[in-house]
Amino acid sequence: MPQATPCPSCGLHHQCVCHLVPHFEAPVHIALLMHENELKRDTNTGKWLLQAIPSSSQHVWQRRSPCPELIKLIKNDRYQVYLVYPTDNSVSLNTVKQEADNTGKIPLLIILDGTWQEAGKMLRKSEWLSDLPCVHLEPSEQSDYQLRRNQQQGHLCTLEVGSEIIKELGLNEQAQALNTFFHHYMRVFKADKSGHALK
Repeated sequence: MPQATPCPSCGLHHQCVCHLVPHFEAPVHIALLMHENELKRDTNTGKWLLQAIPSSSQHVWQRRSPCPELIKLIKNDRYQVYLVYPTDNSVSLNTVKQEADNTGKIPLLIILDGTWQEAGKMLRKSEWLSDLPCVHLEPSEQSDYQLRRNQQQGHLCTLEVGSEIIKELGLNEQAQALNTFFHHYMRVFKADKSGHALK
């Protein structure tokens, strides 16, 4: 039996999910700094975050030079810039919200989109990233991501990070919509890899 033609957007062969992605505005700009390996991975979830939130952007990390478009955003006075990465000096998202209220600036949150090992490498090899203040999340639940092996406890996939950001910003309904899509997508993805639509 011939294989179904994959959807050019979601890449699934047997059951497209593109029409199910929620769309909403958020008081933040989320910039995904993507490791080049993620461009080739069908398990990447950052693409759904980009589709869901108009105030988001994708940038590809290069070891030798920073992405010009991301640097332009960082230098834009409209934004208060943070790297989403837990460190000893990282602040909570609530602190970011308070600073945004005080300054009138839009939070620009940079997410390192790659495996945990790749994210660490991106940070170590990019001095311009290490100079940025960091923000950490305070998720109430463990990751449910099941599409890659060797997931370490406490690490969230990119879509879960985005959903947690939205939740901590107070957009609970929108965060729930993202989570609902996320869990449905994982079931559809597994069925697709098994050669059929979700039953």
